Amino acid sequence: MSEKRLKNKLLKKRLFTKNRLIILNEDTFEEIFSLKLTLMNVFVVATIGAILIITVTTFIIAFTPLREYIPGYTSSKLKKNATELALKSDSLAFAIKKNEIYLESIKKVLNGDLEYAKVNKDSILAISVDTLPDLKLTATEDELNLRKEVSEKEKKDKKMEKRN
Repeated sequence: MSEKRLKNKLLKKRLFTKNRLIILNEDTFEEIFSLKLTLMNVFVVATIGAILIITVTTFIIAFTPLREYIPGYTSSKLKKNATELALKSDSLAFAIKKNEIYLESIKKVLNGDLEYAKVNKDSILAISVDTLPDLKLTATEDELNLRKEVSEKEKKDKKMEKRN
């Protein structure tokens, strides 16, 4: 135990012993700069500097367009264009499919291959869904009056609850 304590004391003494860093002009031996340091101060400053450099570099890469040069990262513009193209291709594929079905039905009419007793409910529903007009719904005066009555009733109920 005592040997371990001696090593710890010696290490502590080396870490906290003050040393002087002097920068001299070699020709005139004039002292230009002088600084008192300990080994612990040098270690702490070097560690903080390294952490600071790593942090700044990480933030520069993460939050600037530099990240696009790292393999595996794609640009935000490229991602946006890819999603837009995917949506367009889906809608175009759907439009082509509708046109093919339409052309097949026209071919059947022209060839006289119609089945009069067979009605496809899905195609009727699809036509009704596709041709729905854009409606702009507005509330009538009766609806507005009803809304006012309901809001007034709710206010009265809240007042009654506060009293109780």
